Order: sequence, then C-alpha cells, then structure tokens
Amino acid sequence: MYCFRSPRRENAVHDETAPESAVQNGSSVRNGNLKTPSEKRKVREQCENIKRNSSSSRRVSQLQNGEVVEAVTLFEVVSMGKRAMQSVVDDWVEAYKQDRNVALLDLINFFIQCSGCQGMVTAEMFQSLHKKDVMRKMTETFDEETGLQYKKFMAYPWILTVTWPVDTDNKDYPLIRTGPYWKKFKANFCEFIAVLVQQCQCNILYDSYLMDTIISLLTGLADSMVRAFRHTSTLAAMKLLTAVVSVHLNLDVNKHNAERLYEVEKKRTSGKRTNYRLDQLERKRKEYERKLLEIQNMMNAIFKGTFLNRYRDVIPEIRATCIEEIGSWIKTYPDGFLNDSYLKYIGWMLYDKQAEVRLKCLLGLQGIYSRKELVSRMDLFTSRFKDRIVSMPLDKDHEVAVQAMKLLMLMSQNCEDVLSTEDCETLYQFVYTTHRPLAVAAGEFLYKRLLSHEGDEEVQPEGGGKFGASTDRLKRLISFFLESELHKHVAYLIDSLWDWAGKFLKDWECMTTLLLKNAEEDGEALSDAHESALIEIILATVREAAEGHPPVGRGAAKKILSVKEKKIQLEDCTKITEHFIMVLPQLLAKYSTDAQKVANLLQIPQYYDLDVYRMEHLRKHLDALLREVKDIVAKHSDMSVLEASSRTYYILCSEEIAIYSQVDRARTQLIDELMGQLNQLLDGFWQKEEGFCTDAGEISQMHSALRRVAAFHNAHDLTKWNLYDKTLRLLVFEMEHGSLPVLMILPALQCMYFSLLWQLTAVSENSPKETLFTLRRELRCFSQICMCFLHHKEKDVREKAFMILCDWLLILSHQDSNNNEEAVGLLDYLPSTSLQEKLLLFIQKHVFMEEEEESKDLTEEEDRKDESCKLDDLHKKRSLLAAYCKLIVYNVVEMSAAAEIYKYYVKTYNDFGDIIKETLSKTRHNNKIQSTKTLILCLQQLFQTHAESQDSSSSVDFHSASFTNMKELARRFSLTFGWDQVKSRESVAMIHKEGIEFAFQGATGVGGKCLPPNLSFLLIISEFSNKLLKPDKRLVYAYLQRYIAEPLPCRGDEWQPLIWYRNSLLANEDEESSVLGSSGELSPVGTSKMSSFKRKLSNGSLPVTSQTEAEGKAPDLQCSSQLASAEGKRRKRLKSREMHLQEHLPFLCPGGLQRRYCKDEIKTEDVSKKSQAEDTTEDVDVDVVSADQDS
Repeated sequence: MYCFRSPRRENAVHDETAPESAVQNGSSVRNGNLKTPSEKRKVREQCENIKRNSSSSRRVSQLQNGEVVEAVTLFEVVSMGKRAMQSVVDDWVEAYKQDRNVALLDLINFFIQCSGCQGMVTAEMFQSLHKKDVMRKMTETFDEETGLQYKKFMAYPWILTVTWPVDTDNKDYPLIRTGPYWKKFKANFCEFIAVLVQQCQCNILYDSYLMDTIISLLTGLADSMVRAFRHTSTLAAMKLLTAVVSVHLNLDVNKHNAERLYEVEKKRTSGKRTNYRLDQLERKRKEYERKLLEIQNMMNAIFKGTFLNRYRDVIPEIRATCIEEIGSWIKTYPDGFLNDSYLKYIGWMLYDKQAEVRLKCLLGLQGIYSRKELVSRMDLFTSRFKDRIVSMPLDKDHEVAVQAMKLLMLMSQNCEDVLSTEDCETLYQFVYTTHRPLAVAAGEFLYKRLLSHEGDEEVQPEGGGKFGASTDRLKRLISFFLESELHKHVAYLIDSLWDWAGKFLKDWECMTTLLLKNAEEDGEALSDAHESALIEIILATVREAAEGHPPVGRGAAKKILSVKEKKIQLEDCTKITEHFIMVLPQLLAKYSTDAQKVANLLQIPQYYDLDVYRMEHLRKHLDALLREVKDIVAKHSDMSVLEASSRTYYILCSEEIAIYSQVDRARTQLIDELMGQLNQLLDGFWQKEEGFCTDAGEISQMHSALRRVAAFHNAHDLTKWNLYDKTLRLLVFEMEHGSLPVLMILPALQCMYFSLLWQLTAVSENSPKETLFTLRRELRCFSQICMCFLHHKEKDVREKAFMILCDWLLILSHQDSNNNEEAVGLLDYLPSTSLQEKLLLFIQKHVFMEEEEESKDLTEEEDRKDESCKLDDLHKKRSLLAAYCKLIVYNVVEMSAAAEIYKYYVKTYNDFGDIIKETLSKTRHNNKIQSTKTLILCLQQLFQTHAESQDSSSSVDFHSASFTNMKELARRFSLTFGWDQVKSRESVAMIHKEGIEFAFQGATGVGGKCLPPNLSFLLIISEFSNKLLKPDKRLVYAYLQRYIAEPLPCRGDEWQPLIWYRNSLLANEDEESSVLGSSGELSPVGTSKMSSFKRKLSNGSLPVTSQTEAEGKAPDLQCSSQLASAEGKRRKRLKSREMHLQEHLPFLCPGGLQRRYCKDEIKTEDVSKKSQAEDTTEDVDVDVVSADQDS
C-alpha cells in the first residue's frame, strides 16, 4: 500500500479513475455517449468533487506515533520525496502482477495528474469498438454546454478519454511552478520513471503490454495542444527512453558475457554430445537477443513518436528537454546514437532563438568532445558546425557564451588542427571582456593554448637559469599583450589568467630579475616597450594578489573572501612586501628618468604589509626607497608621477606603524625644500616690474614648483606653510591685470582649493568664532575668484574654475563640520540666483554650443590627431555636464534649472544622453512632483520659443523641424516612466493637468470659442496619454471639458490638436468609440455616456483670462434629491472610484476638500480662498454629477 503522511498544500490534485468494473467490462463514460444535459452536468460534478477511490488494499488508514497516516496517490507520494520511491514502485509492480488493468490505470492517472489536470480519466477497451472511424475520434474537443475539455486518444489496448475544466490555467502546472517544492517534484518525477523501468527490467518490461500502453499514452499526450500535457509527457518519454537505454546497455553486457561463456563451454564439450549447460547458455543468449530487439523497438517508438515531433516544439522548455536527453543518449550509448543521423538535431538547435536550448546543445557536446575515443567519429559534425560554435562566445546570453568557450577549449585539446590561427586569435581577445566567467574561460584557452606548452617545466632554455620556463612564458605573455593593442586593459588580462596561471603570475622574482638584467651581460634583455609592458603586468598582478577581487568594471561588487582566501591574501601581501622592499629601490633607480614606468612602480608600496618594516635589517631599504622617491620628485613635474610619490608618502606615514617618525622627517624635509623653491621663485617674481614674467624658463620653473606643491597638498596638510596667502596673491593679481600665464594659474587655483579644504576639515567643536569667521571670509573670497574665472579668456582656466566651483558648492552645502552646528551655520553656502544663472549659462555656452570649425584639407596623420583632440574635448564636456548635474541631483541648485538641460536630450543623445537620463532618474527619485513639473516646464519653454519663431498671423506648423523635435522629446520623456503605470500615475496625471492649463492659457472670446494660442501644445502632451491608467484617462478627459464650450465647431485644421488629444484619451474606451460625429463636429460631452460623471478640477491659481469661462461652464454643485436606482448604483461605483483616485492621486483630490456622500445627494463644501492660495501642490476639486440630471 502507499502509506505516507499527506501534506497540506494548495496545489494538491485529486483525480479519479473509472471503477474496476467499468474497466474490466469494457464500459466507460465517454464524450460521445453524453447525450443529455443532465449526464454532462453529472460528469462535470464528478470532475469538481472527486475523491480518489482506489482498491481497498491501498485505501486504508493507520495510526503511527499518535498521528493518522492515510494512503495517498502515486502523484502525492512522488511529490513528497524520494524516501518512499523504491517501496512505492515495488508495491505498484506487485499490484500490476495481480491486476495489470487496475495498476496501469493508476499509472495513467499519475501521468495525467502530473500534468496538473484536475479532471477525470475514463477508459474503454479497443476491442469493444468495431467502427472504422476510431482514429478519427482521437481528437481534442470542447463541449460548450458543460464547459469541459475532452482529450480522446489511444493507449493500446485502450481508448482513453481525459476530461477537465476548460478554465484550467495552461500556464500553471507542476513542471513550471516555482519554488523549491516544485523543483524537487520534477526531480522526483524523473527519478520515479527511472526506478520504475529499473524494477520492471527483469520480466514485465517485455510483456508487450506495459510499455506499449505507456508509450501509446505518452505519444498521445505529446500531440496535445494543451501545453501541460505536451510538456509533461515529453519529459516523461525522454526520461523513459534514457532509462530504456540503460537497460539496453545492461542487456548488451549480459549478452556479451553469455556469448563468451557459450564459446568456452562449446570448446569444453567439443566432439561430445551437447550437454544441458550448453543448451541453457544458448537459450539465454537468444533470450537476450529477443529482449534487445524489443528494447530497440521501444527506443525507436519513443524516438519517432515523441522526439521527432517535439524537438522543434514552440515551447522552449520542451525543446531543451529533448536536446538535453539526446546528448545524454549519445554519451551513454555511442554505438547506437553517435552518428550523424542523431547529431544533426543538436547541430540544428545550436541556432535556436532561446538561450536555454542553445545551452543544452553546448553542454551535450561538451560531454562528447571531452572523450577522445568519441571525437574521431565527430569529423563531419565538426566540419559542418565549427563556424557556428566559434561564433557563440559572442552570444548575448552570458552562460551560453561561457559554455561555448569551454566547448572550444575541449575541441582544441582533443581535435587536432580543428581551430585555425585566425579562430584562436579571435578567441584570445575574449580575455578583455567585462563578463568575468567568459573572460576566465577565455583565459584558460589562452593559457593552455599559447602560454603553457607541454614540457616547459622539464625543458630549460639555454642560458635561462632557474627561471627559464617562467621567463619563456612571460615573454610570450608580453608579446601577446603588446600585439593585442589594448595596453590599458592589462588588469583585465591578468584577472582572466589568474585562476589558471596564479602560480606563474605570482613569480615576481622572475619578473624583477628580467627587468634588472643588463643588456651588456645578457643579450636577451627586454626592449623598452617590453619593459613598460612587464612593469604594468607586475603592478596588475600585485594588485590582484593584494586586493583579491576583480578590477573595476568586471563584477558588480567586491566579493566576500572565504577564510582560506583571506589567508592566501595575507601570505601574498607578506611575500610582496618582503620582495619589493629590497627590489623596488633598484627598479626606481634604473628607471628614474622614465615617467610612465616610475609612476607604475610607485603604486606598488600601497599594497605593502607595513608591519614587515618592524624588522631592523629592513630599515636600510626604507631609507633607500625614500631617497629614490625624493630624487624622482625633484626630476619630474608630470602629475601622475608627483601624485604617485605623494601617495607613497601618505601610505608610509601611517601613525600606527613603527616607521612613522622616520618617514615623517623625510616628508617634512622634502616639503620644506619644495616650499623653499616656491618662495624663492615667488620673491623673484614680485620683485620684477609689475610682477610680469616673460621668461619661458622662469614660467616653467614656477609651473613645476606649483605642481609639486599641489600634488603633495592633495594628500598632506600643508596649512602651516601658509600656502593660501601665497596663491591668493597670485590669483588676485590675475583678476586685476590678466597677465599671468595659464601654467601658473591652474596649479595656483588647485593649491588654494586644497588649502581651504584642509582648513574646512580641521573645524571642530572647539573652534573659536574668530577662526570660523576668517574661514568664512576666505570661502566667500575663493568663490568670487572662481566666478570671475568663469569668464577667463583661456579655455582651460574656465573649465578648471567651473569644476572646482561645482565641487566646492557641493561640499559646502553638505558639510557637517564635526557636529558643530554653529560652524555649519556660518560656513553653509548655497549659490545665489545670479550664481545659478551663471553656472547654467556656462553649461549652455561651453557644453551644448558647438564651436564653428573651419574646413581644412588635413593629412591622414593630422586627421587622426584631430579626432583624438575631439574625443578629449568631448570627455571634458561630459565632465563639466556631470559636475553641474550633480548640483541638481543633490539640491544645490533649483531643480527647475534641469529644464534647460533636458532641452538638449534628443539633440545631444549620443554624447550626453546617458548623463541627462541619469539626472532625470535621480531627480525623479528625490521628488516625483517637482521632477515632473521640470519636464513640463522644459516642454512649455520649447513650445513658447517655437511659437515666437512662427509668424503670428499663421497657425503653428505641425510638420516643422522644431515641432517634430518637441514631439520626439516628449516621447522620450514618456519612455523614461517605464512600464509600471501605477508607479508613475501621479506624475503622468500632473503632466496632463499642467499641459491642459497651459494649452488653454490666454483663451479669449465669449464662451471660450476663440482659438487658444497654445492649443497645439495638446499634441505634445498626447505623447504621455499611453502612460495613463484607464480611470485616470477618464479623470483627465473630464478636466479637459472645463475648457471646452459645448457644442464647439471644429471644422478648421486649427482645432485638430484638440481632436487628436481627445482621441488619445479615449482610444481604449468602449463607451466612446468615436469622438467625431458625422457632421465633423465634436460630440457634446454633456449628453454622452462619458458624462455620467464630470470632474471639476480647480487649483485656485488658474489664469485670469480663463477662470471666468471655466466657472461659466462648471456644472451645478447640487444633485437632484431623487435619483433612479440605476443612477444610485452608478453613484456608488463613482464614489468608490473617487476614493481610489484620492488614494493614488492626492494632488487631484486634496485632503482639504471635505465631501459628504448622502443617500440621495452629494454635496461639496467650498474651499476658502486662503487655503487655495496656500495650496502649493495645485490640488483639484472633484464633483460627481449625474449625466441625466436636468441642468
């Protein structure tokens, strides 16, 4: 018996089979025999109120551990887990031996239940039907009277009829339900089929009854139009064939063993009479052959009946199941399936549109290509589909691309010369992709194919020493890096190789030895380009080992390291420190004149484990490092070198480590020298007449001195050297005379900025007021200098001043001054209106205004340089725009300023579209309503500009370029609201409200029948109509009627915007199928069905020219005291809708407006003028009036 505790779950399915007597007597309830409605209703009631009534031996209850455990169906047992699987199958086999019809019906019902069918299965014996139209009746029909769906098909020797309610959800059945429970069910379902075949393989599998019935059943269900039947039966058939293949392999082994025993026994009895043993072996061999033939027939029947029909099914899950299983058959039974007649299906499905199917193809091929003995039989397939597989690392699905790369790795290893040199070079470049799993797979391909050659460890190149093999690999890696021409992506290359070549890439001793080789001693020394590449590789490997996470852009976030990984990371940091403490000073000394190499080498100390310096014998190496860094600062004025040097001092000057005092003395000594040089140059500069310097050498020296000080002031507090006063004097001189060279202004401006930042950081709770007032005065002074430099004649000065000013305003508006409220009040600085206007004007002039270029005939080299300059200029413009947009996002400047930025969204989409779109998204997240008002303000300003450019006597040209651009901009704005209409309903409704008011602003004439000047603006806001929910469309439509006189003649083209806008609001309304009447006039809204509810929207601040007209058109506020019952129901529905709208659109239904809904009338209290004036959210008043009420 099936004895298991029945779980509580919502989706439990209880079906029932026909009674035993019905099966044995060949009678059944069939669709064709249901002639009366009562009979059909009876069948439906059975489907809805079914309780399983199986044989009495299984329908019993027991008391176990104080709980009642009742017998359950096969479906429920399989759903509950694998623990009872073996015993359940054994019980079913025993039941089959006793009464195979009943047992088979149980099994048939199990498959129907697994399809999620909450219906009934009935059966009739095929032999009881002698009609010729049996096959014609194998159909799927729908009975309209009972509302039941019928599926009639053959499961020899029966004809089965499955009946189920037609409203069964075709998209909800066990195999596609989510959650761990249903994932487990699918595994249990497949396991049940495998165990069933395994338990039946000894006898009943070959009785020509069980398998014929199951195969007929699954084949019939697989042809159903119902997805649940088709999917479940296809999965069952594929797993059944997989289990049968396993039986075939066992039989094949047994047959082979029997044949061997037969031959041995035959030799022993040669020349004698045939003994009993020989006859027994001969019978066994023939029995195995007979069983193998039957198994082969079963396999062919399943393959042709199910696979060939379903491997191209419209449902991707079904196609994926078929491809997954055929890959399993080929790998498990290659003698029967590894041929082109089966492989072609996998090859064809490599082109499938669904990533899941392509993935199953690749996984199946990996299992085949991983076995060398099978690869030799894949020549035709490989030649036919190799190009497709080589192209699949470019697949849009990341997992498919990764598995394609892994498959190509196996093909490269086990197939000789299958990949050409061009193929390999293409695949190597995937090490630079941003998707890390694909890059790692490509790194394995690169390492095993190009870098790691067999025998590298054993064969040492001549003169290579102990690093011979590693040196050879390293040179190949450097050559590949240089040939790929992606020099800035070395971190990506190292990260791709890290999992496969970690030991090789951590051989820093080999790398530094190769760098320190003397060309005179060893003719194989590296060239300058190879040395630069190797230094970049060293830096990338050190960073990867010390940080333990992928570089920026590869991976969403820093991964959490395990305990083992953290231990390896600490060991690597110690190894880095111990090695480079001694070697780095030598490398810096060798390459001290090369700015690029020195800048990279100086980044290594930031990954040191500084506790290693506690050992006394390493202090001498620290002195050597500090001495080399000091010499480098004196030699170079390149900003990257100076910043790297400054950061090195910053890292080594940590107060927690023992070497702090030693490094601090060296730092102070260096800064004293730098400031001494700067003071000397400044003194000489001021002593000259009018302080004007014309000597290029002196300018260069001043420039270098200021840059060195600025680089160190960025990371170190130089306040005690009084750098602020020195730079202030220079900048004030420039403001007054305008004669300083740019090379002096830029670093001076940077120094002054850093000086003020350090002073601002030093503000504490105990800071005296005098200090705060002095700092406040300096802050205001610096802001004035930056504002002045916004109009400087030099472009670089203007851009530098703008960037510093934006950062400065952002810092001042969000600083906390160490919880000192008084300091916050004194130092807080928000830009004035004039400053905001200057910043916006700067952006419009220097970012969006294109500079006129003179057409010149340039050579190819000059053209390339010109393109490079354009790219650099675009990068600077993007930085300027991003800096200003941050001020908008963080509320430093008013959000309405963004309207001027949004105007250029379409025009500059390729260059700045991402920045503007992100600004729009952030501002909307901060304040939905204000962001929406900014959008509508942008459109209104563009429309006004367009109207002013038009001839006042002519109407607006809807086909002009400017009007088309406005519509496109509105369409782009509407797309930013996404698909979630509920989330954006308040914002979209606000756009329509503001747009309608603007469109009718300034309307004149009696009753508003004269054309409003901004009426064509309705065409612009119609782009947002598709973002309105249906209830909101009705609300907006009702609001529109306030501004329309009824009836309104609109025969002219000038009224077309109103017609189009109304159409956009009523496009999906069944009750308003047509807006225009046969006469070409707008239908009177007051008598239409839509007017069953009118909503009067009022915000208390309407334009003076339209308010009187709106009041004249407003309906009476009092409803009739007596309404018909139908109208009462309609009023209740409208009240519910009003409450719903009030909940979601508060600005349309203000809380200040009090409503009293009575049984017979609806009254609305007026809102006082004072409250209307104070209402800053532009709330509206909504009244509901019956359409049929007399006015």
